[in-house]
Amino acid sequence: MSDIVYLNGDFLPIEKAYIPVLDRGFIFGDGIYEVIPAYSKHPFRLAEHLRRLQNSLDKVQITNPHSDAEWGRLTGEILERNPGNDQSVYLQVTRGVAKRDHAFPKGIKPTVFMMSTPLVTPAPALVESGVACITAQDYRWLNCDIKSTSLLGNCMLRQRSAEAGAAETILFRDGQLTEASSSNVFIVRDGVVLAPPKDHLVLPGITYDVVIEIARAREFEIEIRPVSEAEVRSADEIWVTSSTKEVLAVTTLDGQPVGDGKPGLLFQRMHALYQAFKQDRMRTAA
Repeated sequence: MSDIVYLNGDFLPIEKAYIPVLDRGFIFGDGIYEVIPAYSKHPFRLAEHLRRLQNSLDKVQITNPHSDAEWGRLTGEILERNPGNDQSVYLQVTRGVAKRDHAFPKGIKPTVFMMSTPLVTPAPALVESGVACITAQDYRWLNCDIKSTSLLGNCMLRQRSAEAGAAETILFRDGQLTEASSSNVFIVRDGVVLAPPKDHLVLPGITYDVVIEIARAREFEIEIRPVSEAEVRSADEIWVTSSTKEVLAVTTLDGQPVGDGKPGLLFQRMHALYQAFKQDRMRTAA
């Protein structure tokens, strides 16, 4: 956890950071967040994360309290004030403090909070073995493209996999793949990489975009289209992607092997390409 956090204009020890109990983020979960991975203290795809932040803020009608340049400066300062080269920067903007009323109040100042935690990516042994996942019906709200702090549905779905000793809960809605509780999902069938399109039921993942960018540049056969539950259950490979998981192979689903029960050849190729892509971007940033 951060030694030093940022709260409403001040950098201070985390144990001294407090918000009023009437902050709408606390009362209603009325806020937006981002998680930005940083390697060797360089934020990865910062512009893309800030673009997604702006999009989410616009959709819930919260005014962005900072310009991209200001967010970049604050992100850099949080990274410098906390130990470790590889960090995960969490930032949150809530609507602010007001009397409890469901309607949006006027004229209040957003609450801005930032912290950093060590960035722990999958260990080599986990990459080599793959992970287990379970499935569930996606009962969350219909605006999953908004990166809202209101994550109770996601937490409940992730808890199912935690209790089952699995890494993730892969979600279906009306017979179609959406995403996982805190990841995007790709599958491979007959040598073709498949992914659900970005829409209101799927968070537009930054790592999702990187994987598609790499796949197209390296001439993978890839289709972005609705993916059925049946296709997932009979897939040759399944991948989950996120800023912390990066690209991770799923080798069992609901207790059944995916493909031959080992990370597939296309996963191995994509994982290596993703690592090379990441290192290249970090060298460029330096």
